[in-house]
Amino acid sequence: MKIVVCVKHVAVLGDEIRFTPDERDVDEDYYDRALNEWDACAAEEALQIRDRLGGEGEILVVTAGGPSSDVALQRCLAMGADRAVRVSMDPAIHDPIAIGRGLSEAVAQESPDLVLVGVQSSDSVQGSTGAVLAQFLDLPRVAVVKKVEYDHGARRAVVHRELEGGLVDVVEVDAPAVFAIQTGINEPRYPTFRAIKDAERKEIAVVPVADEAVSGYHVLRMFVPAKPEGAEMLDGTPADIARQIAEIVKDRLA
Repeated sequence: MKIVVCVKHVAVLGDEIRFTPDERDVDEDYYDRALNEWDACAAEEALQIRDRLGGEGEILVVTAGGPSSDVALQRCLAMGADRAVRVSMDPAIHDPIAIGRGLSEAVAQESPDLVLVGVQSSDSVQGSTGAVLAQFLDLPRVAVVKKVEYDHGARRAVVHRELEGGLVDVVEVDAPAVFAIQTGINEPRYPTFRAIKDAERKEIAVVPVADEAVSGYHVLRMFVPAKPEGAEMLDGTPADIARQIAEIVKDRLA
């Protein structure tokens, strides 16, 4: 059995931010980097699936980006993943189509039984990479997954996916398949200091994209929106307040 987990090294903003001179990004001095929360749950779920199947199989973590992304891969290796691959891409590219295409090239070479991704990244919050990846790999996909019951012998999984209003949809999917993992499915393990140091010494394979990645969109400007005016408090009886509200609405629509 082989499970591939696609992860991302995301920007974590603090209380104070500043933008770059061109106003197209946040100044690097004003954010930290970390393994994406959703992807940490995906990596943990891959480890737990392997544990439930008796500890047999290989777990590969893949990311797309520059050398700074290796930190996210090392975190997954410290958690217990076996190998790591970085698809070399310009870190400035955030387009999920370009990223999904690049990831798919590396994933396809592995012929995995399952491909796990996080539902979304905490910095871009697009939630599209999993869908794009499944499209390029021509695999079935289940989004917002809260539980995975995988039968490797039957090459089939029963998956619980989260719907709005607290509803849960239970579907049966043939493997290989792509699952977008939701937070709360598990509690990602915290690797020991020794595991972290060992992971830092492991080799990370770097592969180029077959075709030069080109972003399908570009950021024009980032800015802090202006603070809205304070709330206007209305006094009087319910009838008086209703008349005041009606007058305000008429005035704004005029």
